Amino acid sequence: MLYRNLGKPIFFKMDPEKAHHLVIGGLNKAALVPGGSAAMRLMYGVPETADLAVDLFGLHFPTPVGLAAGLDKNAEAVGGFSSIGFGFMEVGTVTPKSQPGNDSPRLFRLLPDEALINRMGFNNEGAEAMAQRLKVLKKRRIPVAVNIGRNKVTPNESAHEDYRQCIRTLYPYGDFFVVNISSPNTPDLRSLQHGSELSNLLAQVKEEMELQREKSGMAKSLLVKIAPDVSDTELEYMVHTLSEAGVDGVIATNTTLNREGLKSDKAGETGGLSGKPLRDRSTEIIRSIYRQTGGKLPIIGSGGIFTSQDAYDKIRAGASLVEIYTALIYEGPEVNRSLHAGLRQLLRRDGFRNILEAVGADHH
Repeated sequence: MLYRNLGKPIFFKMDPEKAHHLVIGGLNKAALVPGGSAAMRLMYGVPETADLAVDLFGLHFPTPVGLAAGLDKNAEAVGGFSSIGFGFMEVGTVTPKSQPGNDSPRLFRLLPDEALINRMGFNNEGAEAMAQRLKVLKKRRIPVAVNIGRNKVTPNESAHEDYRQCIRTLYPYGDFFVVNISSPNTPDLRSLQHGSELSNLLAQVKEEMELQREKSGMAKSLLVKIAPDVSDTELEYMVHTLSEAGVDGVIATNTTLNREGLKSDKAGETGGLSGKPLRDRSTEIIRSIYRQTGGKLPIIGSGGIFTSQDAYDKIRAGASLVEIYTALIYEGPEVNRSLHAGLRQLLRRDGFRNILEAVGADHH
């Protein structure tokens, strides 16, 4: 209750982006203080349990709930986030060169909808800066995925060069990689999700991953993050292309441009919407991907997860892992213990011994 009664009232009086930077800086500093990580684990950590641990992508995930990309864009607070109950995290989106992103204000709270709108625009310090940060992390408590994108000034026909450069720079330091072609805040980026542009991009990225695997002797998985704003036909074609390209998994979904049913006076702001209004649509997309692939393409479910039931719905629809972002802003770090305890209860109720038995259960 500490966050709800003390932290949240303070943060929610601040400009959202300033509050964001304060949290990242605080988590970074807390992890550097002797005993800081242990204190955070004591307050907010989640003990690993056999029923919720997941082995996937050649990695061990102590819990199935991760942190979505966008919060720790520059891998500044990996130690802090690793200590508050997450089973994995994404850093980024990172681009080859640093860029400031879009003009402020660019992050908005929609309080009545328990949602956020952001139009950050891949603001980050660049791949080299991230590589230096990850390089000095001596011990990882959880898997860290690197979410990669293209620079704003790079045209789509050259986008593959940016993704390849990110992989070259960061391959030794990421545990797995996520190709972000679904942010609505970089012009024309989402058109890379469709048609020959998608298959050409994936061929290039897969080639780079293979080159780095040969060079390093370490195989690492490649996932693609997709948007929720696609028709059934577009989704079907996209999933077919992802499967044909041999990617290792998909993250469903990124933020939405849909504004249906919102109550907040900030609903008219441009950018990607995250939070509760996205919950049902992202679960629908997960269900469709699982059905189309017969459960053969692993899915990380993301979008609108606030409760253990929200997470469990995505797991039963076909997600092997899930991610949160907006819930952490609204509920605070206590949310991970709540999700973990609730998921264990739901598994027991339905007679599952392990979370992987529940993956895709709605289809059987």
